[in-house]
Amino acid sequence: MPEELADFPALEHIAGSLQDRFGEAIAETSFEKRELAVKVRTADLLAVLEFLRSGLGFNALNDMIGLDHPPRAEETGKRFSILYQLYKFPGGLRVRVVIDVDEGEPVPSVTSIYRSADWAEREIFDMFGIRFSGHPGLRRIYLPDDFEGHPLRKDFPLGG
Repeated sequence: MPEELADFPALEHIAGSLQDRFGEAIAETSFEKRELAVKVRTADLLAVLEFLRSGLGFNALNDMIGLDHPPRAEETGKRFSILYQLYKFPGGLRVRVVIDVDEGEPVPSVTSIYRSADWAEREIFDMFGIRFSGHPGLRRIYLPDDFEGHPLRKDFPLGG
């Protein structure tokens, strides 16, 4: 029997609170594997994350993930997605916030909300070339400064 959001009243409350507070800024919500996923507009990212942290108690940014899907860019106009994996403890609730980003579009740094985003933003910058505006020290984390390209992009040459 598949799980439904209604089976998890706390997550259903969070989805409703986000929709009530941010309305059109919430592009879509989904629920899978006991995790609420919320797609938001990039312009509203900081406000949504601040509300999740301060208003709803999501006190940990577990991970940030960058995704490159160039074929989809032809359909939506946005090549990349960034996923913010949030966790609330106590309580053990998980929320994933997703934004879509176009090639060359800066993303606001979330280090002022979650300090743990510092290295994750640098990693996404290094591997995908996505710039985070307002980051306190955005620079490569794995590769030398003079390295050309971003290895996790789908169009990066396999030979390096």
